[in-house]
Amino acid sequence: MKDLTLYEFPLNERVRLFIRLEHLFQQFDHFMLGRSTWDCRAVVSTLIDIAGVFGRNDLKSEALQEIDRQAAVLNRMAKLYEGVDQSMVQQVIGRLEGISKGLYAFSGKVGLSLMENELFKGIAQRSSMPGGSCSFDLPAYHHWLEGDEAQRREDLEAWIQPFLQVRSAIDLLLNFIRTSANPVQEMAASGFYQKTLDHTLSFQLLRVAVPRHEPYYAEVSGGKHRFTIRFMLRDSVLRPVQTTEDIDFLLTCCLF
Repeated sequence: MKDLTLYEFPLNERVRLFIRLEHLFQQFDHFMLGRSTWDCRAVVSTLIDIAGVFGRNDLKSEALQEIDRQAAVLNRMAKLYEGVDQSMVQQVIGRLEGISKGLYAFSGKVGLSLMENELFKGIAQRSSMPGGSCSFDLPAYHHWLEGDEAQRREDLEAWIQPFLQVRSAIDLLLNFIRTSANPVQEMAASGFYQKTLDHTLSFQLLRVAVPRHEPYYAEVSGGKHRFTIRFMLRDSVLRPVQTTEDIDFLLTCCLF
């Protein structure tokens, strides 16, 4: 959405988890473009966060369950609705099945090999301490950072490798969800909007788009059946307050 600021609000924990990981993977990509040791530190810090998310959640299982759910929805659509492009549906289902096979082929806990790497494990253990990665705390890390850049990048690419299969699945699944509906023009009277969702439908994600550089931002709250949007004015010192203006915005209620 060009020239718009987009706010997303997941309506279930699985989508929330996927978007958090997507955010971390994008952060990893950004800092990998840098060449300094500070960029490298940022990459490692992001990797620690990624490994932490995988350590607390069975992401492979979550992705497989979501793939099965979306494939079932596509099959149901193909049978119930006339005019559906059957070849396109089968092509999409084929992509889902390909990702699913790749995940099933991956044995063991995702990311376990990285957490068994002595250098990375040492960095991760000290990361909870503010400033805990100084040269006197982690001389091996300091030596690695000051070493050959090509070797560092090779190590980083090897460290992210175990997570890439799940990343591909998440990217595909989130794309399906985000493109499952079209944005609709709405208006928030005095900065407030409320909507009740059809309880017979399984909504996954809300997307709110407003013109870029406006002084307000969207604050979304609620659940699967009802949600509210408040457009807030941010202050650098005081607490944000709800705007009194009528705000036009784009709303997408993603179903897939």
